[in-house]
Amino acid sequence: MSVVESTFTIVAEPNRRAILSLLLSSERSVGELERELRLSQPSVSKHLRVLREAGFVESRIEAQRRLYRLRPEPLMELDEWLVPFRRYWSKHVDALERHLDKMDEVPSLEKVPSVKGKKKHEQP
Repeated sequence: MSVVESTFTIVAEPNRRAILSLLLSSERSVGELERELRLSQPSVSKHLRVLREAGFVESRIEAQRRLYRLRPEPLMELDEWLVPFRRYWSKHVDALERHLDKMDEVPSLEKVPSVKGKKKHEQP
């Protein structure tokens, strides 16, 4: 399995993504993560272990608790892998925007006088 594939496998799990999202703003303890996510301590610890082993998070000990923080490197690798796809998608969004702009320039049917409802003997 490639690094990118294993990265996708790790972040595919919703609770791990939630943990990563929470760690975006600040480092947190297991207890804080438990409360925020409403998960059991063993479950949070299991997800943190997977994230730590993959290099997504690191921890430090402060007094009686272990604090976890995000490590950007694996996410940067994932972002780097996504660059060509972002370019591809951007081209298509730009083309759609140009198409919609052209459609705005075409007179709409609402502006064209209606001949509907006129009797056969009336001229349009």
